[in-house]
Amino acid sequence: MTVVALLSVAPVIEGSMSEEVAKAVDALEGFDVAYETNPMGTVIEADDVGTLFSAAEAAHRAVDADRVSTVLKIDDKRASDARASEKVEAVETHLGRSARGDGE
Repeated sequence: MTVVALLSVAPVIEGSMSEEVAKAVDALEGFDVAYETNPMGTVIEADDVGTLFSAAEAAHRAVDADRVSTVLKIDDKRASDARASEKVEAVETHLGRSARGDGE
């Protein structure tokens, strides 16, 4: 089984959130998960949903603010071990090219 999730943890503060977001990302190091951070959140892969929830909770608790906003979107593939990279590769196969653009 593979569990893939998009996690977004942010303090509700004025100004830059990057220092607190870095604490949330760093908290994931204590868990058996693979992750990749992008401008909208962090994609996390785990072998089971319990590990995923524990990692997400640690990331949430790592943020030092009076108010913290956390969003967790989970894809729990219970009958498959497909990795997140395979999802992107499938889209790229249909596109016939990379799923990335240069933004210009």
